[in-house]
Amino acid sequence: MSVHSDPRARAIKTLDKDLRRISLMEQALVFTARPLVSPGLALAFLMVVGLAAVAVMGAQPGSFIVVAAAIIGGYMALNIGANDVANNMGPAVGAQAVTLGGALVIAAICETAGALLAGGDVVGTVSRGIIAPESVAAPHVFVWAMMAALLAGALWINLATLVGAPVSTTHSIVGGVMGAGIAAAGFAAVNWPTMGRIAASWVISPVMGGIIAALFLAIINSRIIYQPDKIAAARRWVPVLVGVMGGVFACYMALKGLSRIVRFDLGQSILIGIAFGVPLTLLMRPLVRRQSEGLENRNKSLKVLFSIPLVIAAALLSFAHGANDVANAVGPLAAIVHVIQQGAAADQVTIPLWVMAIGALGLSFGLVLFGPKLIRIVGSEITRLNAMRAWCVALSAAVVVIVASWLGLPVSSTHIAIGGIFGVGFYREWYHERILKENRDLSALPIEERTRRKVVRRVHLLTIIAAWVITVPAAATLSAMLFLLLNLIPV
Repeated sequence: MSVHSDPRARAIKTLDKDLRRISLMEQALVFTARPLVSPGLALAFLMVVGLAAVAVMGAQPGSFIVVAAAIIGGYMALNIGANDVANNMGPAVGAQAVTLGGALVIAAICETAGALLAGGDVVGTVSRGIIAPESVAAPHVFVWAMMAALLAGALWINLATLVGAPVSTTHSIVGGVMGAGIAAAGFAAVNWPTMGRIAASWVISPVMGGIIAALFLAIINSRIIYQPDKIAAARRWVPVLVGVMGGVFACYMALKGLSRIVRFDLGQSILIGIAFGVPLTLLMRPLVRRQSEGLENRNKSLKVLFSIPLVIAAALLSFAHGANDVANAVGPLAAIVHVIQQGAAADQVTIPLWVMAIGALGLSFGLVLFGPKLIRIVGSEITRLNAMRAWCVALSAAVVVIVASWLGLPVSSTHIAIGGIFGVGFYREWYHERILKENRDLSALPIEERTRRKVVRRVHLLTIIAAWVITVPAAATLSAMLFLLLNLIPV
C-alpha cells in the first residue's frame, strides 16, 4: 500500500506540516514579541506605582494630581536607571570583570540600597536654587511647573537612551525646572549664575575625569605593565593602588554617599579615607602575593589582580549614585506631594518613604529592563577597556567628585565617567603616536593604517558631546511647552 493511499501515513504527513507551521509561527511570535517585553513590564510597574499612590493618598483633595505625578516620577526613575547607571557598570562589563547579568544584579541591589538607606531625606523643591521660589509661589503654578519639569526630563532621557547617548540626568531635570520657571514667571525667575556654573561643568567634568583617569593609567603603565617582571611589579604596586582606591571611596562615601545617615565635612572625610586606605594597603600585600602565584609574566595575568577591586568600585559607585541621584526622580514628586498636603510650596521638603521607594525601585527596574544597551556602549563601543583601564575610570569618577565638592563645582557623574573613558582611550592613542615617532619605520605607515589604529570611536564622541550640549536647552524647551499645556487644566 502506498503512502498516498494509507490514511494513517497521510495523517502523519499532515501533522508534520502543521507542526512545522506552528513552530515557524512560534519563532515569529517570539521574535516580534521580545522587544515588547521590557516596555510591557515597565508599564506594569507604572500601573503599580499609580495604585500605590491611590492607596496612600485616598480621597484627599488633589489626589489625582499626586497619582499622575507619581506615575511620571516612576517613569523618570526608569529612565535614570536605563541611562545613568550604565556609567558605573559599563567599564566593569567592558573589561570582562563581570558579566552583563552579574552587573545588572549588583547594580540593582546597590542602587536600591543607596536610595533607601542613604538617599537624601530632604530635597530642595526648586532644584537647588535654579528658580526663585517666590516667582512660582501660587500652589497650582508650582505643581504644574514641577510636573512639567519631571515629565520633560524623563522624555529627554528616554530619547537619549534610544539613540545611545549617556546624558546627565541632573542636567535634564535642571533644564526642565528652568524651562518651567521661565514659562511661569519669565527669565528673571532663573538664577543665571547657577546656570552658568552648570554650563561650565559641561567642560570641567569630562576634562577632569579624562585627565585623572589618564594619569592613573600612566602610573599603571610605567610601574607595572611596561616593567620586565610584571608580576613582581604588581605585587609591589597593586596593594598600594587598591589602598588608594579604598581610601578614595571611603572619603567619597563619607562625603556624598552617607549624608542621610551621618554628615562629614571634607576634612573629616579625608581623614576617614586615610584611616581606611592605609590598613587596606597592608592587608592586600599578602593577598595579592598569594593571588599572583603561578601567574604568567603577561598583561592578561594582571586582569586577575584588578577584577575584584574593579567590581567593588563599580558597586560602590552604584550605591552612591542611588543615594544622590534618586532625588532627580522623586524630588519634584515630593515637592508636589508637599504642596497638595500643605497647600503651599517650601524651600525644603522631606521625601516620604513611599516616594523614595518609587525612585529606588524605578532605578532598578529601568536598569534591568533597558540598561544593557547603554552598558554595552559605555563598556565596549567607545574604546576597548581592560580591567586596568576600567579601574582607572572608576577611581577617576570618585576622585573628581571629591575635588569638585571641595571646589564647590557642580559636576555630573555621567560626564566624569564618560570623560574618564575617553581619557584612557586618548592617552593610549597619544602613547602609540609617540612610539610611532620614535620608530621611523613605523612612522612611514600609510595614513589609512594609522587612522585604523585609532582606539577611540569618534562617532560616539560627537554624538555624546552633542547630547550633552543640548540637554539643558532641550529639556527646558520641552518643559516650557508642557507647562503651558498643563496650565490650561482647570484646578
